[in-house]
Amino acid sequence: MAEIPALLVKQLRDRTNAPFGDCKAALVEADADIEKAIEVLRKKNAAIQAKTSGRETAEGRVGLFIAADGSHGALIELRCESAPVAKNEHFVTLANDLCAHITKTGQPATAAELLAQPHHTDSGRTVNEKIGEVVGLLRENIKPHRMNRLEGKAVGGYVHHDGSVGVLVVAEGEGAPDASLLRDIAMHITAKIPAAVSRDQIPAELIEKEREIAKSQAEATSAGKPANIVEKIAENRVNTWLKESCLEEQTFIKDESKTVGQLLKAAGLKAKAFIRFKVGESA
Repeated sequence: MAEIPALLVKQLRDRTNAPFGDCKAALVEADADIEKAIEVLRKKNAAIQAKTSGRETAEGRVGLFIAADGSHGALIELRCESAPVAKNEHFVTLANDLCAHITKTGQPATAAELLAQPHHTDSGRTVNEKIGEVVGLLRENIKPHRMNRLEGKAVGGYVHHDGSVGVLVVAEGEGAPDASLLRDIAMHITAKIPAAVSRDQIPAELIEKEREIAKSQAEATSAGKPANIVEKIAENRVNTWLKESCLEEQTFIKDESKTVGQLLKAAGLKAKAFIRFKVGESA
């Protein structure tokens, strides 16, 4: 057949993001029919996905998307094989796009359910096929490891600049949603790693375990002191642990004169829940 025009190759690249050489080869195979060439590329991407699917995915990044009105958002840990791919712009865009999909369509029960869903921007394609486009570009196994979605009065989030850790947080109250404030709270959570929003969210058995540890430590360092003194020392240690573990009681990382709870209260809000993902955690 005749030489494939460069303009036609460009059109196919614009629609698929596939490399120039792959686009030209697909057009040759499809006799310059761009729709048939797209199908050729899809089949090629599917074959690459199948070939890479068994490879270990120890690297990745956290993706984030918040709805424009701040009422809902999603967080995902997307895994790949190597650190360079985790930083690649196509991988970063994919992670955030998957979050946009989850934000708009709802929380899938499993990763398999997510992959089978029609993509939010193209109902004729599945999420898995969209991932396949990036697999075809980067030649690595790419898969969602875990994901979550929050909704409420005010949802915000933050992802560290290298994508290694991210947080989604939701607050409630009479105050107006404040994206900047919620981002700061999410940033605080990435650094301070609270166990829960408040004391009533920490399981009683976990508190009791911490109490037993504190009592054992107090007995070891306060030999000869009355039992009630030892008990008080242990309870003080438990209270200190609770303050350090509960988001609303933690000293705000950007203003140590206030707790996170005080900061939100001043804005007419109260933290309700948060999700924190760090790449490499089991789940």
